[in-house]
This record gives sequence, structure tokens and C-alpha cells, in this order.
Amino acid sequence: MPYPHVLLSAAVSLDGYLDDTGPDRLLLSSPADFDRVDEVRASVDAILIGAGTIRADNPRLLVNDPGRRAARVAAGKPEYPLKVTVTATGDLDPDANFWHTGGEKVLYTTDTGAERAAALDVAADIVALGADLDWRRLLEHLHDVRGVRRLMVEGGGTVHTQLLQQGLADEVQLVLAPLFVGDPKAPRLFGPGGYQAGRLRLLESRRIEDVVLMRYEPTAPGEGAPACAADRHWLRLACELAAECPPSRTAFSVGAVVVAADGTELARGHSREAGDPVVHAEEAALAKIDPADPRLPTATVYTSLEPCTHRSSRPHPCAELILRAGVRRVVTAWREPDTFVAAADGTGMLRDRGVAVVVLGEYEDLAKAPNAHLV
Repeated sequence: MPYPHVLLSAAVSLDGYLDDTGPDRLLLSSPADFDRVDEVRASVDAILIGAGTIRADNPRLLVNDPGRRAARVAAGKPEYPLKVTVTATGDLDPDANFWHTGGEKVLYTTDTGAERAAALDVAADIVALGADLDWRRLLEHLHDVRGVRRLMVEGGGTVHTQLLQQGLADEVQLVLAPLFVGDPKAPRLFGPGGYQAGRLRLLESRRIEDVVLMRYEPTAPGEGAPACAADRHWLRLACELAAECPPSRTAFSVGAVVVAADGTELARGHSREAGDPVVHAEEAALAKIDPADPRLPTATVYTSLEPCTHRSSRPHPCAELILRAGVRRVVTAWREPDTFVAAADGTGMLRDRGVAVVVLGEYEDLAKAPNAHLV
């Protein structure tokens, strides 16, 4: 199911703390960075914080600049982004600023937490996610029911940690402040546990007065059937590569990228690449990789159209090439229509042979775009 673009936003000390243990909130950002955060808030559809952050900081979570609020209204949006909070227990203060400022609010909680929150009569739409908090269900609900396309997450550390560990964060915006906290009892940004392998890609680094903003995105593919945020990045790239194909009336335009488990791009390709009128995207990409490369069995192939099972121009269809390469995971955007081959089912063939195939249908239109003259 499609999720919003999830942006994690936080400021930390040089030794990785979100705050100290004093009675007042530790201000880590500079005035100019607070204004940048306000600008980011104005650009998103919703802002999420955990209930612990409400208890600790009592934030209002507003867009403060009146010009930015006016621009939102002029664009047909609410004056303030939707405010979202999450609690497993329903332990909430109904007098907190969160409930009494800004626009609409939604509370995601467990079945038990929903009963408790309803008794408190908090000013929010209460959504129960079941016996436990389920971040995937939460993001699906925000996307499908509340129309959220960009979600800014402002904490706390537990929320950030869970979203990263589950591969659901599309971007991390981290501000580094020039001070130390040094108190082991103070809250840290990220907790212990299992994170995805690989290095994050640095998108931007910028000095803002005396702090530094760093923007990162994850690169490591998911494992098995669940999709992660990096899967969406790589599949989008594959769909964009399809637009580079020389046009044809007898074959689809397809893009493909092969990515190692640590997020390293091994190769990319597209249909009819390098003047070969019959080469397929997966074929072009895999041909650039040493068949003995030990990273292939744990790599993921991203392809805008599911791998083919029949072709007349070459003896080996792409699904077979993927199996021969030892790749065990494929992410695709579009199931092959009957335009050239009736009842093509590369997804089914690969799954029958033990390959995990993930179909992200939200990218189908992007994959179809360079093939509009065929379908």
C-alpha cells in the first residue's frame, strides 16, 4: 500500500542528545534554523510527534509565519498541517497545547489506548490500530484516509528509532548543534536495535548560523516481501530510466537497477540501450555485473515492468536471467499487460521459484508513461 513521504526532523548535540535533564527544554537550533523548520512545516501535509514529546515539551506544533499560512490557504490547503500523535497507552494530558492550537488533530493508538483516550475527551480523531501499534497501518491510514502525501516527524527518539528500524523513513533531516550534554540520563535521538544495513546517502549539508543541517536518505533495499523507503527510491529511478529508451512500437520501454543489500548500486540498464534494438532492461543491467559477484544472491532487481517470461528476439527471457544470476528479490511497478504476450506472469514464475517479488502499484502510472503509445 502507498505511504506518505516520511521526513524525520531532529536537532542533536555533538554527543547525540535531543535534550538535557533540566526542567526547561534545551534549545539546540539557531533562530535561523527554527525559521527553516517553520518553512518545512508549512510545506507538509501533516506533522507527527509521540505522546512522550507532548508530555516532555508541551509543543504547539504550529506554522508560525503568517505569510506561510496564507500561502497554504491560497493553495487550497488548511492553514495548519494536520497534527498527529501516537500513544500505545492513551496516557495523555487533555490540557496540553497540542490539542488546543492549530488545526485538525488525529491520535493513533491501540484498542486499549483508544478507550482511555475517549474517556479523556481529547480534541482529536481517535484511530485504534489494534492490540499493538502498527506503523505500516498508521501510514496507510494517513495516506488513504487523511490524504497525507508528505509527513514530517519531529520526535521523539523512540518514534524516530522505530521508523528507521522498520525502513519507513524516506529522509532524515538532522541538525547538529555545537554543544555537549554528557548526561547518560538525557534522551538520545536513536536507540539500540537492528537498523537496515548500508550507508545513507548525503543529499545536502548546509551551515545555518552556528549549526549544520545534514539531509540523508536510506539506500539499502528491504528484505523479503515488505517494502521499505529505499525500495521506493530505487523503483522510481528504474521508472525514470524507462523514459531514456528509444521509442518503439513493438516493445515496451523499461528501466532496471540492480542494488546490493548494503545499498550499493551494482548496475542499471534500459530497453534498447547502446543501440541494441532488442536488449531488455534487466538483461542490459545484469550484463554489466560479473556473474561471480558475491553480492548478487542478496541483491534486489528494480524494474519498471515485471520481468518477461517469453521473448522471440533472444533465447533467455529476463525472469530466467534473474534466476540464473541468483538474485532472490525483485521490486516492480507494473504487471505486464497482454499487448505483446498473452497472460504473461513474470511475477508468478519468479515467486514459484522462491524469489520474493514486491509490486508497488503506486508507481504504475510512472512506468506506463513512456509506453502511453502502446497501452
